[in-house]
Amino acid sequence: MIYLDTSVALAHLLAEDRHPPDDLWTEVLVSSRLIEYELWNRLHARGLAGSHGGAARTLLGHLAMIELSPTVLTRALEPFPVPVRTLDALHLASADFLRGQKQAVEVASYDDRMSAAARKMGFAIARSAG
Repeated sequence: MIYLDTSVALAHLLAEDRHPPDDLWTEVLVSSRLIEYELWNRLHARGLAGSHGGAARTLLGHLAMIELSPTVLTRALEPFPVPVRTLDALHLASADFLRGQKQAVEVASYDDRMSAAARKMGFAIARSAG
């Protein structure tokens, strides 16, 4: 299973130079419910909700969502092996929750700090293209 960070979803939606391989979308993908809020926030901020909203809904529909449960929120309060931003801590706590449920999880992120923290936490980093 691949934990999808918002950076990868946005790169895909916005056709950035760095983007995930096409076969990523055939994998079992999971993310925190947080991705929905981050994605729409960025689309609204760029004035792209109208033109990219359908694609965003389709992408979000392919994801299994982890809710921000008390367990996840409590883990996000604990230290991480490298300093991370608040939203990244919530994503990493969600991935850690899955691992605690005996799920094999790879992390897909284009954020260097989040990827570094995920590696130090023992997560494999999903390959990317571009």
